Amino acid sequence: MSQDRRAILPRASDEPLCHVYDVALLDLDGVVYLGGKAIPGAAPALGKASGEGMRLAYVTNNASRTPAAVAQVLTGLGVPATPADVVTSAQAAARLLADRLPAGSPVLVIGGMGLRIAVRERGLRPVSTAAERPVAVVQGFSPQVSYSALAEGGLAVAAGALYVGSNADLTIPSSRGRQPGNGALLDVITAATGTKPLIAGKPEPPLHAESVIRTGARHPIVVGDRLDTDIEAARRVDADSLLVFTGVTDPVDAVLAPPDRRPTYLADDLGGLVETHPAVTAGDGGFGCGGWTARWTDDGDRIELAGHGGRMDGLRALCGAAWSRDDVAADHVKQALDTLQSSAA
Repeated sequence: MSQDRRAILPRASDEPLCHVYDVALLDLDGVVYLGGKAIPGAAPALGKASGEGMRLAYVTNNASRTPAAVAQVLTGLGVPATPADVVTSAQAAARLLADRLPAGSPVLVIGGMGLRIAVRERGLRPVSTAAERPVAVVQGFSPQVSYSALAEGGLAVAAGALYVGSNADLTIPSSRGRQPGNGALLDVITAATGTKPLIAGKPEPPLHAESVIRTGARHPIVVGDRLDTDIEAARRVDADSLLVFTGVTDPVDAVLAPPDRRPTYLADDLGGLVETHPAVTAGDGGFGCGGWTARWTDDGDRIELAGHGGRMDGLRALCGAAWSRDDVAADHVKQALDTLQSSAA
């Protein structure tokens, strides 16, 4: 097998990931909690990883809350966390602004208290109206963002203010389903002014850089539930990643992931941090993992999955087969995924 082929397979690890990496850069929504409730098994897995010497950092695109508020929520859910363990897109956006603006510059803030405090901590002056002549507008998600705030931001951007977004997630997960995220709200000002914002959050590099600075990570692993933010962010900075299936991404998304959104490891949940990861092997025209083998049919019409064992091993084998070719579509993998689903029933 060529080095290029090995590079596209889910990676094996003979040691638990908490022994291989010094810091886990963990997404929150859909990974640690969902809808205000801890995801089953998250707290015990994180407690064990921490006990094994791995530092935990909670890296979130949500800019509405302060690190102290996030840490309080986490500890209330039984998850080990202090304010210093939380890194937000608000902090990354504030650093992006401070690197471009003189100290004391007025910045119009659209978003929650977490964003206002982050801007102030970087030596900038938060304001709320275009009449205060802000030199920049920074926008982050908050359920309380109003039309009035968006209108003030639009006026300032139209007058030439630098436009920065904490993140561009179009949706956010909730117990009721996907809801509009900050990216959807950014589009309001972009549509009105024709100006697209600079983005600080995932998948853009500034939030990862902020996380590394604040944690001193030497060999971090990015952990997330979204291919388009968490995993793509890791790929952009050449960091390893763990995809978990407790939030937005489902198995078909992972199998069909384009090269720039393919995770290093796959796991059902955060237990993947404290587990070893089996190898995916290629040979005899198929890809095997555990008791499963995935192979393309002779006519290339679909992937067949056969065998038995853990669901995640079957998914790893299936990813190996799908990632070995270009232009793989849902019809190519539907039968294999149905086989995997039936085995788990």
